[in-house]
Amino acid sequence: MRMLFLFSLLFFLFFHSSSSSRSSSESHIFIYGGCSPEKYTPNTPFESNRDTFLSSVVTSSSEASFNSLAVGNDSSSSSSSSAAVFGLYQCREDLRHSDCSKCIQNSVDQITLLCPYSYGASLQLEGCFLRYETNDFLGRQDTSLRYKKCSTKSVENDYDFFKRRDDVLSDLESTQLGYKVSRSGLVEGYAQCVGDLSPSDCTACLAESVGKLKNLCGSAVAAEVYLAQCYAHYWGSGYYDFSSDPTNGDNVGKSIAIIVGVIAGFAILVILLSLCKNNTH
Repeated sequence: MRMLFLFSLLFFLFFHSSSSSRSSSESHIFIYGGCSPEKYTPNTPFESNRDTFLSSVVTSSSEASFNSLAVGNDSSSSSSSSAAVFGLYQCREDLRHSDCSKCIQNSVDQITLLCPYSYGASLQLEGCFLRYETNDFLGRQDTSLRYKKCSTKSVENDYDFFKRRDDVLSDLESTQLGYKVSRSGLVEGYAQCVGDLSPSDCTACLAESVGKLKNLCGSAVAAEVYLAQCYAHYWGSGYYDFSSDPTNGDNVGKSIAIIVGVIAGFAILVILLSLCKNNTH
C-alpha cells in the first residue's frame, strides 16, 4: 500500500508539473536558438561572469521588459576583458512583468541546456529574447536574418487580402517606438525592435524585416521573420489557423521540456524509492 501511494504521488507530481507548464506555455514557445562554436573551460572567470549575467537578467526582468548588461568589463585588465560578458534580454512589450520574468527564467534554463560552455548564445522564445557574447555587440546595428517561417497555406488573386496585408506591414515598419501592433480587417501583425536601437535604426531594421517577409514568403497567409535586432509577424486571422499548420512545431522546445521533465521525474523517483527503502528497515 505504501509503495502504491508513493507511485501515485509521483504520477500526480509529474502530471501536475506538465499541466502547469502547458497552461502557461504560449510565451515560452521556442522560435530559434544559436550557440558560438568557441567553448570556454569550466570554472574560469568567464563562466563566473556568465552565471552572474544570467542570474541578473532573471532579477531585472521582474521589473523591466528590457535591459542590457556588461559583466567583468574591466578595460584596465586584459585578462578581465577576455572574460567579459555582454548581453541583453527583451520581453514582448505586452507581457506583464511577472510573465516576462517567467519567460526569461525559461530562456536561461533552455540556453544553458542548448549551449553548454559556449562563449556566445542567443535564444528567441515567443515572448522573449536572450543573448550574450564575449564581444561587445550592444547598440551595434545588425540586420542579419536569424529565422523565418512562412505558412504552407497561401492565397492567390485576393486583392483585399494583399491590400490589407501591405497596409499592416507598412504600419509596422514605420514605427519608431520599438513595439507596434497593427490590424486591417482580418489581417493582423506586430513587430518589435531590441530596446537599445535608436528610433532611426529601429525603423531601418523593421523595413528590412518587412522586405524579407514579402520576398521570402510571397503569398503566404501568415509569416514571421526574425533579424538579429528586430522581428515582424503578420497573419490573416480569417484565412489561417496556426494549430493546423504542420510547420508550426516547437520540436526543440518540446525536446528540452521532455529532457527536463524526465530528469525531474527520475530525481523524484530516486527520492521516493530511497524513502521507501528507509521505511522498510
